[in-house]
Amino acid sequence: MDNFKKWKDFLLPYKFALDELQTKINIIAEEAKFMNDYNPMEHIKTRLKTPQSIMQKLKRKNIEPTLDNAKMKLFDIAGLRIVCPFTTDIYIIHHQLLKRTDINVVEVKDYIRFPKPNGYQSLHMIIEVPITLSTGVEHVYAEIQLRTLAMDFWASIEHKIFYKYGKAIPAYLEKELKEAAHTANLMDVKMKRIHEEVKSIKQENDDEVYLYLQQP
Repeated sequence: MDNFKKWKDFLLPYKFALDELQTKINIIAEEAKFMNDYNPMEHIKTRLKTPQSIMQKLKRKNIEPTLDNAKMKLFDIAGLRIVCPFTTDIYIIHHQLLKRTDINVVEVKDYIRFPKPNGYQSLHMIIEVPITLSTGVEHVYAEIQLRTLAMDFWASIEHKIFYKYGKAIPAYLEKELKEAAHTANLMDVKMKRIHEEVKSIKQENDDEVYLYLQQP
């Protein structure tokens, strides 16, 4: 029971950090929709690691599995994933987060410009969120991942395959997964081009209607 209470107390600030981050992200999305009539986010997912997964990760890193080490050495206990329509949306949100004064961006890893060897693409941000508790202000680390729909689909399937094979898959499947990641990237590029062309056509039509209405 004491151990359960310790974990509950330990994870509570991370839960609050996720709540605050989700509110901040929703504000960014609502403002973009209001100002530009466009939402740069498809959906948001949050995840809080379980005590078991925290201890397992510390062991994999050859770190003594204690609460203090979890707090000091792990930066992804609280995780938030933002899935966007297009790659450009990812960098818009990234820029918005960098400008905020109510969070501190600690680290950025750009696996979109520099994909992992297996083809994985995403933008990762480690941030520090101040959480005001009855005992004072606690600074909590969290990880934000930004992906397109295509990147998220690829990563979800890759994750299932990875763990089905016990983290060691045959070389030919590794090659096929990397090819699939390249295909997902091509789809992102193509859908972005189509989106831009549709916007351009709509603008031309709007301009024509405006000119027509201005005629005497």
